[in-house]
Amino acid sequence: MTRLITLHHAIFDRLTAAGDWITPTLARLVFVATLLQYFWASGLTKLGDGITGLFVPADGAYFQIFPKAIEAVGYDPSQLGTFHWAVALAGTWAEFILPFLILIGLFTRLAALGMIGFIAVQTWVDIFGHGLGAADIGVWFDNIPGSLIVDQRAFWLFVLIVLVVRGGGPLSADRLLRKSTSPAHLSSTPV
Repeated sequence: MTRLITLHHAIFDRLTAAGDWITPTLARLVFVATLLQYFWASGLTKLGDGITGLFVPADGAYFQIFPKAIEAVGYDPSQLGTFHWAVALAGTWAEFILPFLILIGLFTRLAALGMIGFIAVQTWVDIFGHGLGAADIGVWFDNIPGSLIVDQRAFWLFVLIVLVVRGGGPLSADRLLRKSTSPAHLSSTPV
């Protein structure tokens, strides 16, 4: 029995050590495979026409982000103020920039924190702005694992929390930055 326990520890101690690079790498892969295209497709619906669309969000941006405010002004985005424009623009850019940063592993922890904030705002707008009902919101500890909000977004947030805690992993731009700014590298670089 002692040999079996020793073998168990030997195998799983190695797996634990490998977790330093497996966990963040897989978290980034899962994010990219499941959410990157989702957020980019959503961001595309918010871009205005042509090159100026990068700075002038489409009407859909306001409909998605400010459903009650846009309804209050008769669905005319020109009646909304600078605040609404700035939030729509920042939200649109965030849907492209933050997932891209996670994809390449650059400033991964900050990008993951930004995505957590983005998802929190998205969830608030979905529930209170668009009026999602209890069936879509769901509850934990039931036998139905597919609710749009509490079930799915719990998995989204878990992947992002792993990235906040563990960083981008060995196959990331963060790793390259760390190596290039390490004290050993800097002391050997001629001034």
